[in-house]
Amino acid sequence: MNDRVINTLMLSGRLLLAALFVAGCVQKLVDPEAAQALLEGRGLPGFLVWPALAFNGLAAFCLIRGLWLAPVSFALALYCMITSIFHLIPDDPWQMSIFVKNWAIAGGLLVLTAHSAQRPTR
Repeated sequence: MNDRVINTLMLSGRLLLAALFVAGCVQKLVDPEAAQALLEGRGLPGFLVWPALAFNGLAAFCLIRGLWLAPVSFALALYCMITSIFHLIPDDPWQMSIFVKNWAIAGGLLVLTAHSAQRPTR
């Protein structure tokens, strides 16, 4: 595969991943109460929605622009793994599918981390 195809695929993948975090940012901005209730339901302070919103937005921006891809992708992978705990409800198949998707997204982000550490963005 030539560099042009690889770069196009990398950009497409980054944009698709970023879309998820842009949506998370917008969702927290439009309806912070839902995320706050989720946090508080797990014994965490509801105000954590605001740093999460900022992290989602900043990380999405970095993915889109190709900035600090290895550390940002790694941080996002950890974020997905940690936040998956909110969906670990074995009796609810819908929540379990979200739990598994979070881990799958984390896997893709770890691949991006490794690839970005090996190959600078163009």
